[in-house]
Amino acid sequence: MILKTTMSDRVKNFVYSLRNQLEVTQEELAEAVGVTRQTVIAIEKGNYTPSVMLAIKLAKFFKKPVEEVFQIIK
Repeated sequence: MILKTTMSDRVKNFVYSLRNQLEVTQEELAEAVGVTRQTVIAIEKGNYTPSVMLAIKLAKFFKKPVEEVFQIIK
């Protein structure tokens, strides 16, 4: 199956809710995945779509498949 995405597609993420479930601060998450707190804030707000490498690091941190942390919406 081929998933075709377009420029109008958006990425929804569950970083905020997953982080809160684990009771981890933005600073702790940022340090764990090697970014700044401002990057975590931007991802949580949906203002920044992380690179594939960062998405994988976040998924590993949360012990979830990438598809459970990030979803493409139309």
